[in-house]
Amino acid sequence: MENRIILHIDMDYFFAQCEEREHPEIKGKPVVICVYSGRGGDSGAVSTSNYEARKFGIKAGIPISRAKKMNPEAVFLPVNKELYQDISDEVMEILRGFSQNIEQESVDEAFLDITGNVPDFEAAKELAAKIKNEIRSKTKLSCSVGVGPNKLIAKIASDFQKPDALTIVRPEEILQFLSPLKITDLIGVGKKTGERLNELGVRTIGDLSGMSAQDLIHEFGQAKGIWLKQASQGIDDSPVVGREGTEQIGRIITLKEDTIDPAIIRDAINVLSEEVYGKLAVRKLGFKSVTFVAISADFKTHTRNHTLETTAKDLDVIKTTANKLAQTFLSEHQVLLRRIGVRVANLKQEKGQMTLGEFNKKEIEYI
Repeated sequence: MENRIILHIDMDYFFAQCEEREHPEIKGKPVVICVYSGRGGDSGAVSTSNYEARKFGIKAGIPISRAKKMNPEAVFLPVNKELYQDISDEVMEILRGFSQNIEQESVDEAFLDITGNVPDFEAAKELAAKIKNEIRSKTKLSCSVGVGPNKLIAKIASDFQKPDALTIVRPEEILQFLSPLKITDLIGVGKKTGERLNELGVRTIGDLSGMSAQDLIHEFGQAKGIWLKQASQGIDDSPVVGREGTEQIGRIITLKEDTIDPAIIRDAINVLSEEVYGKLAVRKLGFKSVTFVAISADFKTHTRNHTLETTAKDLDVIKTTANKLAQTFLSEHQVLLRRIGVRVANLKQEKGQMTLGEFNKKEIEYI
């Protein structure tokens, strides 16, 4: 495969950092984001935490009750998926301004293939710095970026010096970079594989690289054995590929004051719809589903969504659908709204998308 230059962008402690942005008074304090089970009290688990909380041993997966014993003074907040998704959409739009060859790996991570955009790794370093600066300028959040000749190296590099890091690994530096790292730093090596390798005397990626392919195949089977050998030497030919159908574009705003006034909500929806449509138009995308997001004064998030029969591309389809969904929600819930949002998903680039006239002929059931 040709020499490539791949970036991996990883937002730092993303959920907690989003909450710090929305609530500046908690910045500098241990912040813990929780998934509550709904059984009452502290039943549930930690989703993530900021670095201040991690100093106390609070990390993803542990029970909330245990985390509170580790540091009762920490700030404990419930997961706010709509907020994180809105900020994620904004970050991904920024990244697409640097390369259309993007693979969103999760809500807070993405690969960019910039092979044709820059002549060498020095220029790639400058571009990565620009990306970090633009994300910070537009979202007020920090990220870590890894630059490497493939996805495997770029991803390991982005995690190497977090937070707010920029790590470059050139092709000739791969073995030197990988060799001292723990075996579990190798993306794809889980707990069980790591434990078995430790039993075999393998502690570092360099140790793993020194094992023969035959020995690895004997221990882990043909496919995994070969993969472990190649990965330990930094070999990875997997392409950067966008995942069609999983992407979404949305916008959420905070209303000037908590309200249930249909006219204020309608006007806000129309503004949000125009912003979402603008992003779609730039990329010449259609959509097949529309979501209305309502965040009430008590910070509870509600959504109503509708999936169209065929892909659409008109602004008025977004406005009409989002407003109908909002009307349905308001008829069912007499609650003051603090924030509202509009989101479209199931995005596609294709011909034959539904026009407004065709849309109006469809009998739509709003859910």
